Amino acid sequence: MVSEIKPFSPLVHISQFGNLAWTLLLVGALLAAWFFIYEVTTGKFERSLLKELVIALLSSVFLGIGGMFLLLSIGLYF
Repeated sequence: MVSEIKPFSPLVHISQFGNLAWTLLLVGALLAAWFFIYEVTTGKFERSLLKELVIALLSSVFLGIGGMFLLLSIGLYF
């Protein structure tokens, strides 16, 4: 029983790490700005905890993955 060994190919090509990093970081920064504006402009009793948590979660995910791709794009492998 001999199995064929296929070479590993990543889902995202290495040359696209920089573009993907900046795109994800931009989306994360825009979501963080939206969260900040929401907190500043909405009254204390009009805020929604669920909306705050969803915006914060999405922002942190985009910024975290974007930061990882930024480190990968400059050649810092961890």
